[in-house]
Amino acid sequence: MTERLAVLGGSPVRTAPFPAWPVSDGREEAALLDVLHSGVWGITSGPGKVTQFEQAFAKAHDAAYAQTTFNGSAALFVALHAIGIDYGDEVIVPAYTFMATATSCLLSGAIPVFVDVEPDSYNMDPAALEAAITPRTKAVIPVHIGGLPADIDRIMDVARRHGLTVLEDACQAHGASWRGRRVGAIGDLGCFSFQSSKNINAGEGGAIVTDRQDLAERCWSIHNCGRVRDGRWYQHEVLGSNFRMTQWQAAILLAQLTRFEEMARAREANGLYLARRLSEETALRPMGRDPRVTQHGYHLFITRYDPEGFAGVDRGRFLRALSAEGVPCSEGYVPLYTMPAIRDGAARLRRAVGAPEPEPPHCPVTERACAEEGIWFMQQLLLGTTADMDDIVAAVQKVQRLAHTL
Repeated sequence: MTERLAVLGGSPVRTAPFPAWPVSDGREEAALLDVLHSGVWGITSGPGKVTQFEQAFAKAHDAAYAQTTFNGSAALFVALHAIGIDYGDEVIVPAYTFMATATSCLLSGAIPVFVDVEPDSYNMDPAALEAAITPRTKAVIPVHIGGLPADIDRIMDVARRHGLTVLEDACQAHGASWRGRRVGAIGDLGCFSFQSSKNINAGEGGAIVTDRQDLAERCWSIHNCGRVRDGRWYQHEVLGSNFRMTQWQAAILLAQLTRFEEMARAREANGLYLARRLSEETALRPMGRDPRVTQHGYHLFITRYDPEGFAGVDRGRFLRALSAEGVPCSEGYVPLYTMPAIRDGAARLRRAVGAPEPEPPHCPVTERACAEEGIWFMQQLLLGTTADMDDIVAAVQKVQRLAHTL
């Protein structure tokens, strides 16, 4: 019988589902019931679960302080205000990331300046960062994309030489480590997200970590309507708003933390195994891994596609064929600077503050990653067994073998 691709009517490699997400059990239920019966539902009613989670999360990420917010985008916004970002300041961000990295700047009155990423990691290129610095530059936001730590040593070196604040966007990098230290507080401060897809998940939620007490106090004040810890209820010393996390979110997050390290080890083992097999046995090219990366967060398993290895078939047809074989996959981002909301918002800000119009961003690696190269597998696939990883490899091999029929 002639073998056919599933997208052309053949039998798929895999029909069983991969592990479901989110994962929960009686721990989440008990934690929520505890909040329900306590009567302490918000942080203004008492420290409760929020304070417990902040302490546990800071410890888990090698940080002195953690400040929660209601989501990861709010964490970025609060952190930018805590470091004193003002109207017309420039903040350098990678062009390959989720929109919140840039929109948090725009909503703070700052102009995001886009730089390219490294071809082997899709993380910010430190050389491009240094080339983009101007007298208006106040901060840099390196993103640990997909949970793979950026070259934070080189980024910190550039930032310190130019007097820039470093805000790590670790929203996808829970548990990721660089030279044995968890990311987030390696820079001046760092932000995490607990949105539905994230490796620690409460539906929504965010956190800022730092080793600096002054920044921790600023974040607390900004996220709590500009109050000061020892002040009166209606004493507002700083321009802030209500970015507070609820006790419900914190309860779920505390329960999620109880299984996080075990899941992180499973993702790490499966990610390394899958990368090795795909590299050795298929034409896909998983991202490189700097030897200073001591743990990958694996919110995403990212690999690169080259049509030459698949009979010239473009990425879109490959993704449809692989999905039909029972392996969920996607193409990922578009370059941030091509989004009308971001492009137009930055242009309006530049006009308002009299900043010169820049040359169009030159980010060939980002454009190649977005248009033809990048392929994503979500983190829950890595929570399966070695046999599940073998199925992913078998499906890629089948599509590669029969790509000429597409």
